Amino acid sequence: MNAIIQARKLSRWYGLVMGLNNVSFEVEPGLTGLMGPNGAGKSTLISIITGQLQPSSGDLTVFGERPWNNPRLIRRLGYCPEGEAVPKELRPLDWLQGLAYVSGIPAPDVRRRCEAILDRVALPREHWSKRMGQYSKGMKQRVKLAQGLLHGPDLLVLDEPMNGLDPMGRQEMGLILKELVGQGVSVLISSHILVELEALCKSILILNWGRVLASGDQKDIRDDIKNWSEELTVHCDAPEKLARHLFDAGVLSGFDLDEPNGLLRIRVKEAASFYERWTGLLLDSQVAVYGIQSESRSLKNIFDKVTT
Repeated sequence: MNAIIQARKLSRWYGLVMGLNNVSFEVEPGLTGLMGPNGAGKSTLISIITGQLQPSSGDLTVFGERPWNNPRLIRRLGYCPEGEAVPKELRPLDWLQGLAYVSGIPAPDVRRRCEAILDRVALPREHWSKRMGQYSKGMKQRVKLAQGLLHGPDLLVLDEPMNGLDPMGRQEMGLILKELVGQGVSVLISSHILVELEALCKSILILNWGRVLASGDQKDIRDDIKNWSEELTVHCDAPEKLARHLFDAGVLSGFDLDEPNGLLRIRVKEAASFYERWTGLLLDSQVAVYGIQSESRSLKNIFDKVTT
């Protein structure tokens, strides 16, 4: 597939401060997660992608065009900023209708289109008559998503859209985004809720200190990280006995005991060798094991690994 976003030696600085530092990457169609700690360059990158900032050097294209001062391209983008950028004195339908007219949606279609979008983002109709200043943060997130979808974009850029949503709301948001991707819309989503990104996104882009630390398919990034330290939590009836047995066998680099809860957290030296021996080691230990959980290759661990 052709990349929808391409950056080549892209930099953006603010005086002596570097927002982005000579980064190159590609984003393929679909749903991509944008990750990084505060100050990593995420907001700068989003601003360049959406045409709000001009690069200081290098190049970035979206659908093969530069976003800066390019209204034709910007019409193909939807953007939901992180801040609560909704007019507090307006009702959601009034605001969306105004945006629809500005976007060039034919007047006979405006109200129907706005109502359909509010239904799509699951904003309950009983709240449509309220002014948005009365809305919770989660409700404002839904309205922001509605305005981003109103004109039918080809790329939707979301900056922390899960903030303020309860677990059910986050699940509904995820379903909406997956439906959009199934309909051919690409989504770039920045979020600090890494569990949500892991479930939603096949591809990720990780920034830190204005540089790209990792990009591409989650699985490929996991496989590319060398010297990965496998960590597991074992639920068993004798954590200390199992820890001593595994340590004496030379397969552990460390462990932590939580005997009251029957938990043993182990750090494995060589994952492949350990898993080959695991069944035999377990049988020899004569410890009853009720469950094993590994989070070493979760998205959070990838993030921690490449940003430290």
